[in-house]
Amino acid sequence: MTRLTADAARRTAIAAQGFAEPKPSGPVTRAHLRRLVSRIQVLQLDSVSVAVRAHYAPVFSRLGPYDRDVLDRSAWSHSARSPRLLVEYWAHEAALMAVDDWPLMRFRMREYEHGRWGREIVRNNAKLAEDVVAAVTELGPSTAGQIEAHLESEPRGRKGPWWDRSETKWLAEALWSAGVLTTATRVGFARHYDLTERVLPPEVLAREVDDEEAVRELVLRAATSLGVATETDLRDYFRLNPKQSKPAVAALVAEGELEPVEVQGWDVPAYLRAGQTVARRDRGTALLCPFDPLIFFRPRVERMFGFHYRIEIYTPAAKRQFGYYVWPFLLDGHLVGRVDLKAERNRPDGSTALHVVGAFTEPGRDPVRVATALAVELRSMASWLGLSDVVVGERGDLVTALRAAL
Repeated sequence: MTRLTADAARRTAIAAQGFAEPKPSGPVTRAHLRRLVSRIQVLQLDSVSVAVRAHYAPVFSRLGPYDRDVLDRSAWSHSARSPRLLVEYWAHEAALMAVDDWPLMRFRMREYEHGRWGREIVRNNAKLAEDVVAAVTELGPSTAGQIEAHLESEPRGRKGPWWDRSETKWLAEALWSAGVLTTATRVGFARHYDLTERVLPPEVLAREVDDEEAVRELVLRAATSLGVATETDLRDYFRLNPKQSKPAVAALVAEGELEPVEVQGWDVPAYLRAGQTVARRDRGTALLCPFDPLIFFRPRVERMFGFHYRIEIYTPAAKRQFGYYVWPFLLDGHLVGRVDLKAERNRPDGSTALHVVGAFTEPGRDPVRVATALAVELRSMASWLGLSDVVVGERGDLVTALRAAL
């Protein structure tokens, strides 16, 4: 069995996620985005926008400052000249994934026939589900509120009782999870639902993939994206369950697609994609949002980087250790610090700034070296977000060095 040092595993994981390659020298294009998505597979969606929404950040972290319209057009618009590249679904949590990969998720759509949560609401409101589909058919891309308003405008005798908004939203979300509806576009991050057959290409919708084959393909893609991974790492990437992932891993090993490896310090077996190059140099410098694919499985982050990381959004402010929305900082392939960031567009003096609410160094790291490199990334991020300055708060052991570096 192949044996890897912990450092070799870490370097391989970082390279697999696209951090070892130079950033584009010119504007980021759809082609750059397509290549990146084929590598990391998913861009997780999240409603928090204290700095920048989560799906934009991994592209910036790997490709540098880019026009976010490139991503918006790829995900939420379509034309003959510029066909839709991405589509939303439960690919990790709610995430953007390649349109061509939609058929790989049909097993999950069947599982979510009555939605992911609140299934009793769907089962008890079959007529309302039909009416939601009919409303979307008539209206075209619509928010849950617009669907509800349309249904309530119909005569009671024809459409039934006046419906609670939450039930309409539950039904729309359930139909989205079942693949009947999808996201046609977003406006101000509000999802506009449409019939899936009006959004995705017919050849994609027509393609059927056997459930076991789909799961094997997802595990194989996870292995490619992760570089080196345990079975639980592979399982989490597309949120599979053990009954799906374990047989898939065993089959892929038997087929020679995955190679079992032993990683120094890991107490469980790991796997490499056949032909995967083991990285030998420490590379990769970037700010990582909490939902970046490199770090969204917290047990892996701790095992691979020795970095304990939890998002503290729902922790009362007085009890937060590091802050509300904390970005780990990757420097030459190591997680060396973390910063609590907030984009401030309406400061009292009329200015705009990327506010470093708190900045912290990991134990054993040189704060001057960390601050010098971090200052470069923060300036780049502020410019990308159209903010005129970077200001540093008072929390954390890194703030003095960072203020000096800036």
